Amino acid sequence: MPDILADLARWHAEGTPFAIATVVSTSGSAPRPPGAAMAVAADGTVVGSVSGGCVEGAVYELCREALRTGETVRQVFGYSDSDAFAVGLTCGGAIEVLVTPDPGPALAAGLDAAARGEAVALVHAMEPGGGISAVWPAAGPHGERGRVLGDADPRVVAEARAMLDQGVTGIREICADTTGVTRAFFVESHLPAPRMLVFGAIDFAAAVAGIGRFLGYHVTVCDARPVFATARRFPDAGEVVVDWPHRYLAAEAAGNRVDHRTVICVLTHDAKFDVPLLEVALRLPVAYVGAMGSRRTHEDRLARLREAGLTEGELARLRSPIGLDLGGRTPEETAVAVAAEIVATRRGGTALPLRQTYGPIHHDRSLGRV
Repeated sequence: MPDILADLARWHAEGTPFAIATVVSTSGSAPRPPGAAMAVAADGTVVGSVSGGCVEGAVYELCREALRTGETVRQVFGYSDSDAFAVGLTCGGAIEVLVTPDPGPALAAGLDAAARGEAVALVHAMEPGGGISAVWPAAGPHGERGRVLGDADPRVVAEARAMLDQGVTGIREICADTTGVTRAFFVESHLPAPRMLVFGAIDFAAAVAGIGRFLGYHVTVCDARPVFATARRFPDAGEVVVDWPHRYLAAEAAGNRVDHRTVICVLTHDAKFDVPLLEVALRLPVAYVGAMGSRRTHEDRLARLREAGLTEGELARLRSPIGLDLGGRTPEETAVAVAAEIVATRRGGTALPLRQTYGPIHHDRSLGRV
C-alpha cells in the first residue's frame, strides 16, 4: 500500500468515496506480496495494483460492486488455463484479496502517520461489514501511550502491536466468544523506511545513494571530510553527515537508530576509516555490511580486523569485495551490483540467473517485512 498512500490521503481530504482491495495472502508464484493494494474511487479512478495486471479488471469490478452495496468482499484468484478468457493468474500462484468499501477515518489517520514515517498497523476486519482500524505501538518514542482508532477488539490490538514490532504483515485469527467462533483479521504493518548508511563521499557513493533511495531506503552519507560531504554532491541522500564514520555509527547504534533492516555500505577503501568502522559495523545486528576494495585490499582489511579482535564469525558477515559479479565498471553499474546483492541478501535469493534455478521465483525470507 505505500505506493498509493498519497492518492488515498488526497481522496480522504477531498471526501471522495472509495473502496480498497488489499492482498491478504498468497501462495505459489504470486506477483504481489500481502499488503499490495488497489483502490477505486466513486468516479472510477483507479490507483495501485494487486497482481501486476492478471486480475486487475476483476478486482476493479469487485471494488465498484462493494462501493454500490457497502459490503466487504473476500475473493481468491488462482491459476486457470481451462478457459483462455477465465480470470486467473497465469503465473501459477494464487492471491486472496479483501475489498473494503468506505474504510473510514482510521485509515486516513493511519495513512497520514505512515506518510510521516511513524510505525503504525492497519487492521482490516475480514468479516462482512468489517472496517479498518489503525493501531500504534504500545508506547511511543517519548513514552506516550499508543493510540488506537477504530473498533478493533483489545486482543486484536495486542496481536497487531506484536506483529508491528516485528514488521510482520499477515492474517491472524482470534476466538470471538465462548462458542469457539473465530474472527479473522489482516494486519498490515507500516514501519519507517529502512536505513542505508553509506560511508565515503565518493562518486560511487552518489550512485549507491541514488539506487538506495529507489529501493525505498532512507539514505545517509557520512564522511569525515567536509569538502566532499555536501548535500549538493548527494541529492538522493536523506541526510549528509560530516563525522568520523566509526564515531557516527557507534552513536547511531547507541541511540537505537539502526536495526535488523539497516544496510551499511563502506566505500572509502581507506584502512584508517574502514577498520575502525567495520569493528563497529560487524558487531551490530544489521541486515548487510559490504565494503568496497580490491581482493588485495580485502585480505589486508581482514588481517587488520583480526588483529583488532574480531572473530571469524563476525568477519564472515562482511560482504567484500562489495556487490555481485555483474562485470560493471562505472559508478552506476557498480551501484546496481551492490543493490542486487542487498536485495538477494534481504529476500534470500540465489543471485543466479533465473533460467539456472528451479522453484518459486519470489522468495519468502522477509515476506511481510517493510
